[in-house]
Amino acid sequence: MKSYRALIVDDERLARLEIRCLLKEHPRIEVSGEAESVAQASALIEQAMPDLIFLDVKMPGESGFDLFERTRVDAHVVFVTAYDEFAVRAFEVNALDYLMKPVDPERLARTVDKFLANSKPLAVARPLEYSDSIFLQAQESPRFVKIASLVSIRAEGDYTSLVATTGPLGLVPTSMREWESVLPARHFCRIHRSTIINCELVVHVEKWFNDSYRIHLRHVDQPLVMSRRHSASFRERFGI
Repeated sequence: MKSYRALIVDDERLARLEIRCLLKEHPRIEVSGEAESVAQASALIEQAMPDLIFLDVKMPGESGFDLFERTRVDAHVVFVTAYDEFAVRAFEVNALDYLMKPVDPERLARTVDKFLANSKPLAVARPLEYSDSIFLQAQESPRFVKIASLVSIRAEGDYTSLVATTGPLGLVPTSMREWESVLPARHFCRIHRSTIINCELVVHVEKWFNDSYRIHLRHVDQPLVMSRRHSASFRERFGI
């Protein structure tokens, strides 16, 4: 039976020991390394190539999210945090899971089962707000992204491709329907069956043929076409 490598990243030795001991009940998960800082974790990822990372959120002088700025992370990520449930909403998208400290053995068991079943990452438990941030398991590089920085979301088969104010983010395993159900409707709208845009970043709307429009957005070179089906609600919203 296949086994998987896990990396534990936490600045507290006892916290690392706790997870290591709990994982002994799950023989298919082998702890291949521990790190007490983002710098150590970055080096270990390149050496050990873990399949699963248990990542502390808050460490002295740095955040666990800084890891994604240092190195490419292809492993599934489980955030480990002392924050309450309201705080963890920021990374309930596309992390495999999150665990509250102290880690409950039964809760960890469900996380391991989720990983072994190759199930989809967590869905958002509640609608997002414009000021929220999310963790994206993006194809180019997993990262922490502000909702307000998303410019456009476009369908790509079973995936969606994202563009942010900083540039393309790559593909994520989240459908258009999932995005539409959680994005704040005051700020995002669907202009085509395959396109959602950030309305706050619209700079110009030009009429196109057959009662359609072209939408010019900040940070996007080419305009996006709005279909006739979605034009009525868009015109009403913007008083066109």
